[in-house]
Amino acid sequence: MKTPVITGMIDRRILVNYRVNPDVIARILPKPFRPKLVKGMGMAGICLIRLQNIRPRFLPSFFGMSSENADHRIAVEWDQDGETKEGVFVPRRDTSNRINTLLGGRIFPGRCSHASFKVKEDNDHFRVVLDSDDGNTHMLVDGHVAEQVPSTSVFASVNEASSFFEKGSLGYSVTPKRGQFEGLQLHSFNWHVQPLEIEKVESSYFEDESRFPRGSIELDCALLMRGIRHEWHAKRILCDGPHR
Repeated sequence: MKTPVITGMIDRRILVNYRVNPDVIARILPKPFRPKLVKGMGMAGICLIRLQNIRPRFLPSFFGMSSENADHRIAVEWDQDGETKEGVFVPRRDTSNRINTLLGGRIFPGRCSHASFKVKEDNDHFRVVLDSDDGNTHMLVDGHVAEQVPSTSVFASVNEASSFFEKGSLGYSVTPKRGQFEGLQLHSFNWHVQPLEIEKVESSYFEDESRFPRGSIELDCALLMRGIRHEWHAKRILCDGPHR
C-alpha cells in the first residue's frame, strides 16, 4: 500500500541546535550516514513540534489530528544513486498522540514512543517539558524570541542558519530490519524562522556522557517557526548497502 501524503499545519516548531565534535557523531551514526559539517563542526539537536489538523491530503481538515512531538536529530550526508544527499538521522521520536505510536513505523514512516508534554507559551516566551512513558527521554526547553543568533554560533546570521536547516528536510530513522531506514520529507510552503534565545535546556540524550563525552558538545543556537503550512512525503527505504 502506498503511503499517502500527509498535510496540516505546524503551529509551532522549536529547533534547539548543538555543535558537536564530528568524530563523536561519527561513532553514533549507522552506515551509510556521515556527519554534515558546518565550519568543521557536526550539528545535532532537538525538534519540538506541535502539529494541527494532520491528515491524509485527500481528507478535509475536520478529520485532522493534533499532537505535540519531539525528535532527536543529527545533520548527515550520505551517497545514493551516485550523488551526495543531505538530511537528518533521527534516532528517537516521541509524541503525545497514542494513534501516532500505533501508526508510526507501520502505516507511516518513523516509529514513535509515547510521552507526556507540559507546554507553557506566553506571547514570545516558550517552555516545553517532555517525559517519555518508558523513562528513556527527558527534555526541557525554555526560551524567548530574540533578534539574532548568538555571537558564539557557527552560523553568522539567521539567514545562514535558516538555509542550513531548510536543507535538512529529509529525515531517516531506523526500522526493525537492520541496515534499513525509512524516510520522511517535510515540504514547507511558507518557510520562515526566528531566533530563539535559550534560557534553560535539558536533554537526557545530549547530556549522556557515554554518547557525548564532556567537552564534545555545546549549545549553538535555537530557532522558532510558527504557522507553517506543510506536507509530509514518505521516501523509499534507504539501505546501508545494495538493495536486497
